[in-house]
This record gives sequence, structure tokens and C-alpha cells, in this order.
Amino acid sequence: MLTNVKQFMNHSVRSRQILTVLVKYGLANWVKEGNPEFIKSVFVNESGQQLASLSIAVRLRLAFSELGTAFIKLGQILSTRADLVGQEIADELTKLQSDTPADNKQQIISTIEAEFGRSFDTLFQSFSFDALASASVGQVHKAVTVDGQDVVVKVQHAGIEDKIVADVEILKMLASLVEQYNKELRLYQPTKLIIEFTKSLMNELDYVKEARSMQRASAYFSDNSKVHIPHVYREISGKHVLVMECLKGFSVADGDKLNAAEVDTRALAETGIKVYLDMIFDLGFFHADPHPGNIWVLESGQLGILDWGMTAKLTQAVQLRFQHLLVALADKDPAELTYHIIKLCQAQPKLDKVLLEKDVSDFVQDFLEVDINEVPLVAVLNEFIRIIHHHKLVIPTEVSMLLRVLIMLEGASKQLDSSISVGDAIRPYAIKMKLAQLSPQYMFKQTMASSNRWQRVINTLPEQIELLTQQINNGRFDINLNHRSLDTIINRLVYGVLSGAIFLGGCMVLSSGVPPLYEGVSIIGLGITAAGSLLVGRLLLAISRSGNLSKKR
Repeated sequence: MLTNVKQFMNHSVRSRQILTVLVKYGLANWVKEGNPEFIKSVFVNESGQQLASLSIAVRLRLAFSELGTAFIKLGQILSTRADLVGQEIADELTKLQSDTPADNKQQIISTIEAEFGRSFDTLFQSFSFDALASASVGQVHKAVTVDGQDVVVKVQHAGIEDKIVADVEILKMLASLVEQYNKELRLYQPTKLIIEFTKSLMNELDYVKEARSMQRASAYFSDNSKVHIPHVYREISGKHVLVMECLKGFSVADGDKLNAAEVDTRALAETGIKVYLDMIFDLGFFHADPHPGNIWVLESGQLGILDWGMTAKLTQAVQLRFQHLLVALADKDPAELTYHIIKLCQAQPKLDKVLLEKDVSDFVQDFLEVDINEVPLVAVLNEFIRIIHHHKLVIPTEVSMLLRVLIMLEGASKQLDSSISVGDAIRPYAIKMKLAQLSPQYMFKQTMASSNRWQRVINTLPEQIELLTQQINNGRFDINLNHRSLDTIINRLVYGVLSGAIFLGGCMVLSSGVPPLYEGVSIIGLGITAAGSLLVGRLLLAISRSGNLSKKR
């Protein structure tokens, strides 16, 4: 808590701005709970409609837009996480625009010269200071290098990194507070989500990593004449400036130019799908922003893929789990599919596995056991994500991005040729994976992996036993037991002891004939014995209701 207060004080002005915007859009709990209509009426949109009357999805989008770069980026990432925020909010957040005013000429020159410690004129023969585009992090310009190469230069906005870092710290503080005070949202580990978001955003701010991603993809597709990744000029590229080949072509969304160039749109769609599926299932690394503006038809007839700022890498473990999931989907096996969903996702402690398997079984029946052309892949993936969200499962970030890529790829492909289906294209990969899992090489590899894990356990066992022995000898060995319903058991034990003591005491008073007497019987002893009998009777009745003493429930 003290750390949160320090963070708030370090960025007090910006923190107040953020809280003011949250209140303005009715996103602060006290506005919702207190329902102060006089405050809600103050905040209206251009048409005079009260902001608080808009849906929460719209208010989130408007608030993120107003709060700037870091929040826009967070919203764009959350738009890929329908498993966390639900489909309505995810769809609304896809509308977030990250257009930002371009830096002026002097700011551009200063950024480039500070990056390389060289005069601007020694780097470029000519430079167009009118930006082709300006997004939230950087802007793009055409230029010619000193050796005459036509290039595109991506320049980061001056001071943007410091602003983003400050906002990220505030986001971490807010996430920590959410985890402390909101049990429902705590299940989704907002702090972990913000940490992953921070990592992704910091990667996007580092153009060196984007350059490496382009070079990695270019090397992988070097033998594929149908696709081209822009060449990177590493000698004049750095963390804040990226210089790359200027591609000549147009977006696949430009229908007029596609018709004028007589492009075979079906072949183009098939190439695009195969390129992305190869990256996902073979390379384990993929371009994660395949909107039409980033996919071009080049003058050479090749498919060009631009803007590699957003990429994702599948770890070997996640890739293997996803492959198992895909095979289970192909087999249409609800039980196996449920098992691999739980293995892939982060399940909550109170997950109802029976109910999850029922929903998965209905999903298989409604979406998989029908002709693939009857149900669009987008509908299949959206229903899959809805089930994940409903059961409060958390998909790994990279898998969530993968699902988003498949949905975007399906949409882009349908624009080119309505008969194309990404689902049809995935099927051969699923068959290939299933056959690979049955191969002797795969089984040997799995056996060796298991052997290595057991070897690590055996190697560390003596050390662990020695440590345990030292703790016992030093008196530092503790066993913490957490017995369920232990309080109830202790209460009954104490109740039974007291009841027995009262009953026995009454019997002793009766046998001693303690006066006053009635026909030779001690009245006090009779009363105490009756009270003890009543207490014992109540105890036996409680035990009989909760479980027979001779049986385990």
C-alpha cells in the first residue's frame, strides 16, 4: 500500500488527470454506487447525451482515447482479450484510433541525430518531413539514403517513452489496488496482465526488436518467392529510428487497384493464409497485426507484410499444448478437448469441470460436427472464446493474439475471395501434427524429455534431503496443517467433554443424596443429570445429522 501511495505522489498531476477522466465517464465505483445524478448530468457528449448513460464498452473506449498513448495501447491489447473482458468490450475497443500529431522538422532531426551521434545530412540525401502516417508511438517518412536507396524511416515521437513509462507506473498502481479490493477482478490477475502489457509496449518502443523480427521473418521466407519482408538498414537504425526498404505496391483492401492490376485474389488469399499459418505452426513466431493496411500487393506480384512492431512468440510448452488442443478439435472429442483447454489455460480454483465439459460438448455438436462451410471460422472462434470467458479461464497472451490473428485473417481472406476458409487451410496442419505425435521420433523425444526431468529430480534429491535434515537438527522444521472444518471438530470435542462432565457430576450428586431431597432423591443432582443428558442428546443429534460415527461421508 505504501508503494502505491509513493507512486501516486510521484505522478500526482497525471494520477489526478486519470482519476478525473475515469469519474467523467462513470468508471469510478463511487459514481456507480452513489448514483449522484447531479454529477452525471455535468458530463455529456457532443450531442448532449449523458456519458454515464452510454454502455460501459463505449465509455471505456472514450476514456482510453482521452487518456492517451499508453491507455490506447492497453485498449488495443484488451481488444484481443475477449476471454478477459467479454466480446462486447473487445469489439468496441477495436475502434480505438492511435493517430497522433506528427513531430515537427526540428524534433525529427533532433531525434535522429541524438540516436546516432551524427549530423542528419550524413545519413540522408533527401528527407520528406511530411509524414506518411503518424501513430501513437511514431511517425513514418519517405527518404533517400546517402547512397541513393529509397527508404521509409520510422521515427519515434519525442518524449513519448517518458510519458508511457509514467502512465505504466500508474497502471501498475491501479492494478494492485484492484487486486486488493475487487475479488471478482482479482481472479484475472490484473497486475500480471499489466506486467505483460508493459513488456509488449516496451518492445514496441524498441525499434531494434522490430528490426530483428523483420530479419527473422525475412530469413525464414528467403526461399519463398511469393512473399517479401522489407529489408532493414541496420547500420542506420536504432532504438528510436528504424530505416527500411520502401515497398512499392498497394493494400489488399484497395479493390479498384486489385481489379486494375488483374490480381488473382484467390491465389493471393491462399498465399496470405499459408504464410501466416507457416509462421504460427512451423516457426512459432508470427506477425500479430494482419489488418489490410499492413498486407500489400507489390509491383513484383509478391505479398508484402509491413509493420512488425506487434509480434508474438509461442514458447515450446505453449506451442505443444496448442497443438494438442488443435488435434482434439480435429478429433471432435469433448472430453479430450476439455482436458487440453484446462491444460492450456489458467483455471480458477472453483472451476466446474463437469459444466465446462458440457459446454464444450455442445460447442463440438453445434460448431464442429457440421459442414465447415456452414459455420464461419469467426463464429467458431468467438464461441470458443465465449466459453473460456464464461468459465473464467485465462488464455496465455500469445494464444489470445494467435486467435485474434486467425479471426483477422479470416476476415481479410473473405474480402479477397468469399469461398476461402482459414478453417480448411488449418486442417492439413492439424493432420500433420497428429501424425507427428504418433511418430517414433516424437515418442522418443517425449521419452527423453521425461527422462531429463526425472534426472533433475534424482540429482537434486540428495541436496533436498540434506537440507531437510539440517532444518530438523536446527529446530527450524515446521509442518503446517490446514484441516478442513477443524474448528467444528474442536467445538464438538469441547462440547462433548463438558456435557459428559456435567452428566457425571449430576450422577455423583444423586448418589451422594445431597439435599434438598424428594422421596430420597437429590433434586439438585436430578437437575444436573437432566441438563447433562440434554446436552449429550443434542450432541448426538448433531452428529447423526452430519454423518454416522461408523461411516465416512
